[in-house]
Amino acid sequence: MRQTDGQRNLHLTSLSPIWRPPAVAPLDPATEVILRAVIDGKAKPPGSLGRIEELAIQLGMIRHPGEPRGEKAVLLVFAGDHGLVAEGVSQYPSDVTVAMVMTYLAGRASANAFAKANGIDVRVIDIGVASELPVRPGLIDAKVRMGTANAAREPAMTPEQAADALNRGMRIAIGEIKAGADILALGEMGIGNTASSALLAHRLAPASLGDCIGIGAGQDDAGMNRKRAAIEMAAGRSDASAPLDVLAEFGGLEIAGMAGAVLGAALQRRPVIVDGFISSVAALLATRLCPEARGYCVFAHRSAERGHDLVLKALDAKPLLDLGLRLGEGTGALLAVPLVRAAARLLTDVASLDDVLAGRI
Repeated sequence: MRQTDGQRNLHLTSLSPIWRPPAVAPLDPATEVILRAVIDGKAKPPGSLGRIEELAIQLGMIRHPGEPRGEKAVLLVFAGDHGLVAEGVSQYPSDVTVAMVMTYLAGRASANAFAKANGIDVRVIDIGVASELPVRPGLIDAKVRMGTANAAREPAMTPEQAADALNRGMRIAIGEIKAGADILALGEMGIGNTASSALLAHRLAPASLGDCIGIGAGQDDAGMNRKRAAIEMAAGRSDASAPLDVLAEFGGLEIAGMAGAVLGAALQRRPVIVDGFISSVAALLATRLCPEARGYCVFAHRSAERGHDLVLKALDAKPLLDLGLRLGEGTGALLAVPLVRAAARLLTDVASLDDVLAGRI
C-alpha cells in the first residue's frame, strides 16, 4: 500500500499545541433544492429509490459544483491503546491491539476481507499503540504517545497531545484525498476504547453515563462491574465539558485521529463514512469542534453496542444499515461503501425522464 512522503514523515514533525477549528464550508441548502429537482426528474418515479435518493443529494451537495464520484474508497484504521485497561475495563489485554494491527497488515482481519470484497484500499495508522511497531508496508507512523494514561486516575493525555492527534488525523485524510480518494471510511482498533467512548458520549451528547456503557468486546457480570466502576471513577475525577478538554481527559488517540479525519474530509469536500459506536463518537467530537463537518458524514450502520443510539440521536443521524454489528475495525463502513457508490451513480449516470421520452438516449 502506497504512502505519501508526508504520511511517512508524520512522526518527525511536532504540530502546534494551539488548535483552532478548520474553516469547513457548510453545505448549501440552495444546492439541495436544485439536486432534489434533478433526482426527481430522473427516469424513475419520484421517491422510488428511497434513502438512496437522499444520499445522492447529500453527495451532490458535498462535491458541488463538481459531480460526486465513488470509484476510489480508502479505509483509515486508527489504532491506539488506553490506560483505562489497567482498571479491568476489557476482557482482553492491550497486547491484542498490536496483534490486530499486525493482522490488518497481513490482510487477514475481517476489515481486510470486506475491503477486498468491495475494492477498497486499507491504511493502518499507529497513532497511539503502546508498543514500538516494526516498519511494515501499509503502516503509517503517526504516533503521538505510547497509549493514553489511565483516565480513571489522571488525564488521558495533555491538551497539546489531543490537538496533535486531531491534526495528524486531519493531515492523513487530506493526504489520501489529494492522492485520489473519492470516499473515506473510518475504522479503529484499541482495546478499552468502548470505555473511553462511553465517557466522551456522556459529556458530548450529553447523555446519562450508565446509558453509554456497553459490553464492548464482551464482558461477564464481574467484568461489567469493573468497567462501570472505572468509568464512573474517571467521570468523577473531571467535570470537563468543552470538546477538546473532554478528549484530553478521557482519550483516546484513535478517536482523536478519526475526528481529525472527519474534519480533513470536510475541508476537502469529500464524504466520510462513519462506522459504529466508537467512530460515531469521533464524528460527534468532530462536529462539536466544527459543526459544519456534520454534513460531510455518512453513517454506515446502527451498532449493537449500547450507547450508539444516543450518539446517533445527538448527531441527528440515520444510519444506512442495521445488521447487528459491533466489531468495529470499519467493517460496517466498508459494507456501506457500495451504497455510497450507487448513490453517486444515480446522479451522474441515470438519464432524465425528459430525455427518455424524447428519444435522446
